[in-house]
Amino acid sequence: MAVNETVVLIGCGRLGSSILEGWLLTETVAAENLIILSPSEKPVAEAARAKGARINPRLEALTEAQVIVLAVKPAKWREVVTPLLPFLGDRAVILSVMAGVTAPTLAEGIGGWPIVRVMPTTGVSRGRGVASVWSADADARALGRALFEPMAETVDLNEEALMDAATAVAGSGAAYFYAFTEALARAGEAAGLDAATADVLARATLRSAADAMGDDPLEVLIDRIASPGGSTRAGLDALSRDGRLTAMTHDTVAAAVRRNREMG
Repeated sequence: MAVNETVVLIGCGRLGSSILEGWLLTETVAAENLIILSPSEKPVAEAARAKGARINPRLEALTEAQVIVLAVKPAKWREVVTPLLPFLGDRAVILSVMAGVTAPTLAEGIGGWPIVRVMPTTGVSRGRGVASVWSADADARALGRALFEPMAETVDLNEEALMDAATAVAGSGAAYFYAFTEALARAGEAAGLDAATADVLARATLRSAADAMGDDPLEVLIDRIASPGGSTRAGLDALSRDGRLTAMTHDTVAAAVRRNREMG
């Protein structure tokens, strides 16, 4: 579903640039409908400009916007947004991709515009991201989905309080998989592989596992590989001994949730 009205992207850092790349790739937002506000030059913003996007125009241009996307650092959003408020039109929707900043906090600083929170992963840049969406306003929620569904597997959250947990699992989760892949490679090296071979095997295994996953239950996927009495089952037993895998993962997600709330 294409969004055919003006979209303002405020912030073009790592996540903002990923969102912009995804919009251009999937044609969710046409470049000529984009306004990008960024204090510094960004390659993806310049690519969007070449296709018709407006970069840092006069603020009066914001009055025509259907949605204002806040992709700035959580600690900076008030100082960035406050000067823009007099130029926002009555029908604008505020869409935040900032971790930890709640809708009540946004409403306190911004005012009465409808708010939708979306937490996407940077995989949206390739049209293969994940996004969690929450809003108390049905129209704002639908707009959030329209902007991200073409480039992300999108889930609705029933409560805003769940956004921190969704962020810890999906927003941060790719880094956890990469960290495990690195640890797997180093374990292979310790078992006798040279470092380069261990890296190739660990990376390729992560890609292969992701491609093969589909929608089957995770227990079924595990059982297809880990036959009783086999080497894979022995490894899994070692990984989960004394509940350490579950405990470690719970601690990891809980730490990320706490940090999200601190940043808000």
